[in-house]
Amino acid sequence: MGRTKTSGIYATGNTYEIDKTYAGERIRQCGFESFEEAENWLIQKLEKSRAIRLYGVPVKRTFAQASARYVKQSADEVKASLESDIYLLKVVMPYIGHLTLEEIHNDSEELKAFIKDRRDAGCKNKTINLSLGAVRRILNLAARSWRHKNNQPWLIQEPPLISMLDLSDQRPPRPITWDEQRRLLPNLAGHLAAMALFVLHTGIRDDVVCNLQWEWEVPIPQLGVSAFLVPKEHVKGIKSNKVDRVIMCNAVAQSVIEEQRGQHCTHVFTYRGHHIRGGMNNTGWQNGRELAGLGDLHVHDLRHTVGMRLREAGVAEETIADILWHRRKSMTAHYSMAQLVELHQAVVKIENETHRWNISLMSLIRDREALKAQVTGNLPDKKIATQAVYA
Repeated sequence: MGRTKTSGIYATGNTYEIDKTYAGERIRQCGFESFEEAENWLIQKLEKSRAIRLYGVPVKRTFAQASARYVKQSADEVKASLESDIYLLKVVMPYIGHLTLEEIHNDSEELKAFIKDRRDAGCKNKTINLSLGAVRRILNLAARSWRHKNNQPWLIQEPPLISMLDLSDQRPPRPITWDEQRRLLPNLAGHLAAMALFVLHTGIRDDVVCNLQWEWEVPIPQLGVSAFLVPKEHVKGIKSNKVDRVIMCNAVAQSVIEEQRGQHCTHVFTYRGHHIRGGMNNTGWQNGRELAGLGDLHVHDLRHTVGMRLREAGVAEETIADILWHRRKSMTAHYSMAQLVELHQAVVKIENETHRWNISLMSLIRDREALKAQVTGNLPDKKIATQAVYA
């Protein structure tokens, strides 16, 4: 059967016009270049008319108002990613904060300007998608969860599609070698070096290491180290899938913990006596990696390094997933002693360099390019720190 055309749309020469009565209201508009354009306009008009009949005159809310409600709701729920969400909303707010929720969609000129400016600033599509995802999340909540006192949704129409950008420009993972580690750590500020070393021996995310708290520590005398049981409220991911997660220390990670002990009453890692906010990717990190000749190194690459070293050490994929907090259907919220021993045995294998084949394909490519530059004399003018043994 053929598609039934929407009634009330008429061809008038080379254009189309609308003349339709709905619930006693006559709707007229002309000058559409195609039937589809007229139909889309009419559908949106009818949706608004139906919403007004159900809820009364719609209350327009701006994206800034919706963002404020989202932040408050996230704070009440102790959302683990609240700080990063606030940052993502701050960068997009100058562009769309003044718009009403109904005005935000893929074709919004303001949203297009945001994407262009972020790309011009050197941001990858994955980074831009984080802000777009936050926008989409707020629009969905406004349409499906948030209500005014008269039960009217904040966004009376279906939430508009906010498309994510493709990831064709995404940079591949860049695990570091032991030699690169020995160059990096001495060039970082003391607190950053300690945090980086801890990540390189535990595999945790930088937002977790920044927020690591003493009350989560669980000493394990049988193993001579501590574990940290991180409450699920501080674990990123879908709320319904989150569980408490464990950080298992090896000897190196434990030595870092002992150096921090007594410096702060609540948090393990601090800077000038204060809880570290905003993650490790700050000016200190960026300057340190430049001095070490690792200008494209991301903090997250430290986790990739742990994954590579565990795999090279022959650790089972399931154990690696538990250490890196990758979701598994068989994962339990309660850790037995056997599980803790298994995790400890795994992280012990990456305490020190064992001269296993510890290099990735990208490392080989970087070495080849560096050799070419040396042969041609086209070396970058960067200060490379004296290599120091830094376990």
